[in-house]
Amino acid sequence: MSEDIFKKVVAHAKEYGFVFPSSEIYDNLGAVYDYGQNGVELKNNLRQYWWKSMVQMHENIVGLDAAIFMHPKTWKASGHIDGFSDPMIDNKDSKKRYRADNLLEDKIARYQKDGKTNKAEELQSALDQALLDNNLVQLKTLIEQHEIACPISGTRNWTDVRQFNLMFATEMGAMAEEADKVYLRPETAQGIFVNFLNVQKSGRMKIPFGIAQTGKAFRNEIIARQFIMRMREFEQMEMQFFIRPGTQKEWYEYWKNMRMQWHQKLGFGSDKYRFHDHVKLAHYADAAVDIEFDFPFGFKEMEGIHSRTDFDLRNHQELSGKKMQYFDADLDENGKAYGNYIPYVIETSIGLDRLFLATLCAAYKEEEIITPATETSPEKKDSRVVLNLPPILAPYKVAILPLMKKDGLPEVAREILKDLKVDYNCFYEEKDAIGKRYRRQDAIGTPFCITVDHASLEDQTVTIRYRDSMAQERIPISKIREILAKEISWSKFLA
Repeated sequence: MSEDIFKKVVAHAKEYGFVFPSSEIYDNLGAVYDYGQNGVELKNNLRQYWWKSMVQMHENIVGLDAAIFMHPKTWKASGHIDGFSDPMIDNKDSKKRYRADNLLEDKIARYQKDGKTNKAEELQSALDQALLDNNLVQLKTLIEQHEIACPISGTRNWTDVRQFNLMFATEMGAMAEEADKVYLRPETAQGIFVNFLNVQKSGRMKIPFGIAQTGKAFRNEIIARQFIMRMREFEQMEMQFFIRPGTQKEWYEYWKNMRMQWHQKLGFGSDKYRFHDHVKLAHYADAAVDIEFDFPFGFKEMEGIHSRTDFDLRNHQELSGKKMQYFDADLDENGKAYGNYIPYVIETSIGLDRLFLATLCAAYKEEEIITPATETSPEKKDSRVVLNLPPILAPYKVAILPLMKKDGLPEVAREILKDLKVDYNCFYEEKDAIGKRYRRQDAIGTPFCITVDHASLEDQTVTIRYRDSMAQERIPISKIREILAKEISWSKFLA
C-alpha cells in the first residue's frame, strides 16, 4: 500500500509541475531531475525555512556561499580522494552494479515485512559489523548466504565487492594537455572550513559560532533510486558550528535536539521521525546520528548531526601550511585565557531534495467527499487529491478566481491580485468551472481561494475557501489581507 502511495506521489509531482525527469525529450538523464514551476516555489520555501531558523534566528550563526570548484588539495585534506567510496557489487548476467549494503538493507526490510524479525535483527547485526570492519568479503558472503538475487536478471551470479569513488572529476584550463584536474564538490562543508578564518576575522565572530550554507553538491551515485531520494546532483543545507575542544558532547546533544524540534515543527507528526546512531563512524567523526523520516518505502536518513572534532581544520592547516587557529581570550577555571587552539566542529547537514520529498509524501492525501442529501437532491460522493502543506510553505498562498470571464468580474479579481501579489505568491485563473479550479488548487496545496462573483460588484465582498476544511465564507474585500496575514506568517510558523 505504501509503495502504491509513493508511485502516486511521483506521478503527482510530474502532473502538477513539481518535479520532471531531466532531459526527458532525450529519454532522461539517469538520477537527475528538474524542479518545475510549483516545485521550485516549494523548494525555495523549504530553503527559506531552514535559513531563517538557522541564520536569522541565531545571533552567532552567519551565512556563506562558497564556489562549487575548489582547489584539488581541498579534497585531499578532507579525505575524499582517498576514502570517499561505496561498496559496490556487479551482477555478471545483468551487468548492473549495486551498493552491497543497500541490497542487504532491502533484504532486512523484506524480513521485517514478512514478520521474520529475528532474521532481520541477525542480518542487521552482521551488516553493521561488516561495515564497521570494512570487510568487503563478508558483505559478499552475507549476500550469498541470504540468497539475494539481482532485481533485473533474477540470478545470484555476483562479482566480488569493491570500493567505488563517488566524486566527479573534470578539467580546468584553456588547453586540455595543460588542464588541472578538479572535482565537482561532493559536499558543501569544505567551502565553510577553508573560509573559517575569513568569516571569523571579518565578522569578529567569537566562539561558539556557526557558518551556514546551502548549495549544490555532486556524487556519482551508481545506485540512484527512489525518485529524488538519491541523485547525482542535489542540494545540501549545512551548518558547521565551531566550538571549544572538550565541549563537543554537550553541543552535539544540543544540536541533535534542536534539529529534531525543527523537523517536527512542520507538523507531520512526531511518529514520522526517529534518531539512528551510526555504528560505523566516518573518518572525521567521534559521534554521529541521523534523523530519519518514515517515507512510504521505510525510514531513511534525512539529516545528519556529526561531531567532526578538529579533523577538517587540522588537515587543511597541515596541507596548506596556513594556521587555522583561533585565539580564545575567555578565562578557564584557573583564571587563564584558553589561548590558541584549532576549534572542534558540530555539523548539521540536511538534504534539501530529501526534505522536499518527505514534505510531498507527508502532505499528499486522497480524500472522499460526501455531500449530504437534501430535500431536492440525493447524497453525492466525490473525491479529491490535496496537498496539506503548511500555508507558509505552499507554492501559491492564494488563488484569485473570477466566477466568469465577463460582466466586470475579471477586472475586480485583477485589482485584488494587484494588491496582494507584492506580498504573496498568487495564482490567477479564469478557465473552467469553479469546482474544477478548486480541485487544481487543492492538488498543488494552495491554502486559500478567493472567488469573485456578481455579488462582489454590489457589496465589495468575496468568497474565501479554506483548502483543508473546504469551508467557505463571505468576507469583505478589505478583510482579505488581514486573514492572510494571520494565517501566513513566518513569525507564527517559527514561534
